[in-house]
Amino acid sequence: MSLSDDLAEQLLTAIIDGQYPPDSALPPEGELSEQGGVSRLTVREAVKQLRATNIVRVVRGRGTYVNPPDRWTALEPVVRAASRTSGALSERLIEARRLIENGACELAASRRTEDDLDALRQHLAAMREAAEAGDTEQFVQADIDFHATVMRATGNLFVPLLFEPFGPLLVEGRRETSAFTEIRTNAIAHHEAVLAALESGSPAAARAAMDAHMNQTADDLRTHVIKRDRG
Repeated sequence: MSLSDDLAEQLLTAIIDGQYPPDSALPPEGELSEQGGVSRLTVREAVKQLRATNIVRVVRGRGTYVNPPDRWTALEPVVRAASRTSGALSERLIEARRLIENGACELAASRRTEDDLDALRQHLAAMREAAEAGDTEQFVQADIDFHATVMRATGNLFVPLLFEPFGPLLVEGRRETSAFTEIRTNAIAHHEAVLAALESGSPAAARAAMDAHMNQTADDLRTHVIKRDRG
């Protein structure tokens, strides 16, 4: 990693941590140079990197200002910023999952192999075992493995990559909800329905089953997590 890469990463971390909130100005070039022990050229290169993904904007004659995350054009920084919050952003993540996973499940219904179905049955069995043992971590992993298998069962190599950057958020989101016995019970029932729809080979049934699961996930998040946090 070059000096400018390192400084860009430091500045991004400071932005995500709230040291430089949206619409605030970064310190002047000279100050950043002195703080980081780097040249002004290095500072300019680091700022250029952040500008390239719209994390910051330069206002001529005034300085460099931080843009809110919804204007950033790189997924990885957005995911990092989102991971620092919950509630409404967790709901937005479910919305994104719905857009991709409903279609993926529909496609998988007509392309899944017996090996895919066997893997899904194994993941579902692992979810049941984890629920009985009260093992949240094992439950979360089995849940993630189930959905990853559905993605791969589409037979489209691009589909699994769509959720790769969301990995940490998906794990944390499931930890939030899977700690509740009622939610684990709901999740198992919906995964059973998704598996049955995929076994039937009906794209429409598979899409409907996944959509119902997304509805359940959103309802459980609002009922057990967001309501608790606000309370």
